[in-house]
Amino acid sequence: MSDIQRLNPTPRYADATVFNGLVHAVEVPAETDGDIHAQCLSMLGQLEQTLLKAGSDKSRLLMATLYVVDMADYAGLNAIWEAWLPAGCAPVRACVQVGGLAHPGYRVEIAVTAAQKP
Repeated sequence: MSDIQRLNPTPRYADATVFNGLVHAVEVPAETDGDIHAQCLSMLGQLEQTLLKAGSDKSRLLMATLYVVDMADYAGLNAIWEAWLPAGCAPVRACVQVGGLAHPGYRVEIAVTAAQKP
């Protein structure tokens, strides 16, 4: 499986996988305290770094799925998301409310697919 690149793999997960020019990544906030604003900024900052390490960037996102535990956070999440994305680069996106995430303090999680830079 040498054609699949895994960034920082652990026995449970990798920060990202790269295959055939596509980057797949999942991020959660670094800190579990804080409101949706703090958690989104943390998560998106980490995602940006992961994409860069994988040879991509946020302008090359193809798909994003956001998981939130409270849809009351939806407007705040959208404001941060729209400010973070470069103009004209919005990917297809889903936002799903879930009963909980891996850590009880997480308010948001994101899974993305992006194209590598040529």
